[in-house]
Amino acid sequence: MKKIIGSLIMGSLLVLASACGNDNDDPQKTPTGDENVEATEHNLRLAHNLSEDHPVHMGLERFVEIVEERSEGQITMEIFPNAVLGEEREILEQVQVGGVDITKVSAASLENFSSQYSVFSLPYVFSDEDHFFTSMDSEVVQDLFDSTDEEGFVGLTWYDSGARSFYTKDQPILHPDDLSGLRIRVMDSQTQIEMMEELGGSPTPMPYGEIYTALQSGVVDGAESNPTALTTGKHGEVAKAFSFDEHARIPDIVVISSDLWNELTEGQQELLRDAAKESTEYQKELWAEAINQAIEEAEEMGVEFFYPDQEPFFEAVQPMHEKYREDEQIAELLDAFEALR
Repeated sequence: MKKIIGSLIMGSLLVLASACGNDNDDPQKTPTGDENVEATEHNLRLAHNLSEDHPVHMGLERFVEIVEERSEGQITMEIFPNAVLGEEREILEQVQVGGVDITKVSAASLENFSSQYSVFSLPYVFSDEDHFFTSMDSEVVQDLFDSTDEEGFVGLTWYDSGARSFYTKDQPILHPDDLSGLRIRVMDSQTQIEMMEELGGSPTPMPYGEIYTALQSGVVDGAESNPTALTTGKHGEVAKAFSFDEHARIPDIVVISSDLWNELTEGQQELLRDAAKESTEYQKELWAEAINQAIEEAEEMGVEFFYPDQEPFFEAVQPMHEKYREDEQIAELLDAFEALR
């Protein structure tokens, strides 16, 4: 009997010693920095509608690399490019219900889900690239990212999508009057539709993937985007006049499902935000290179570039600014951006 009791005591001491001496196996510590919270492994689905050679896709690849490395494999992701899971609106709706975890979506598309995002589609909000970068890194934009939790998604970061300008099959747009009677493809955005109407064109919303055929068949006379659309989208094969009116700088926003975001530990959330912001800096560099390369390649395709006076375009859309300022939240964003000019 004494031997049994002695064995039990010795076993208890060994278990206690083992528990006290192995900090690396403490389940309360996670690779993402939280204590007293046991993190769950996550295998995430990240989807978008662009090709693998697009700077946005490359930025998202960098984001995934950073997350998987710093989480020590606790968070992994699979990327679904080329709209294989749908166009932007369809993917964002999947994010809202948890079918997709993370996506890249244009701020213009987000305005259909949160009216504050309309501010980015308003023409001539940002005076130049530096003003745009400073504004996007501001606290007011971070507050906007956090404001859509109840809509089913939260913003992680933004990507540069350049300045948007008009391009047509053969007629350069040098003045708003040149848009009169032309059918111009725009994103499925109320603000973009209103802009085209103010400028005198006929707005024709359609998915990005349908632009080439629409230009080729004459369904639309032109579109509006940045020079990469001429090359990565092959639009320069049918559209030969690109006019740098630079009417808008609409960022891409990387968003995550609210349900997933609220399941993550604080450490995991911080890891994702930091990785996302680092990927933005990487994507901005790629974007600048892509724009220069796109212009060179487009010129070889026979595209001619024009540089119209932007003032008549700016004046033509001022009624839009006055109208949207009636929304107090949008007015606050516009004032915040103006202060950073």
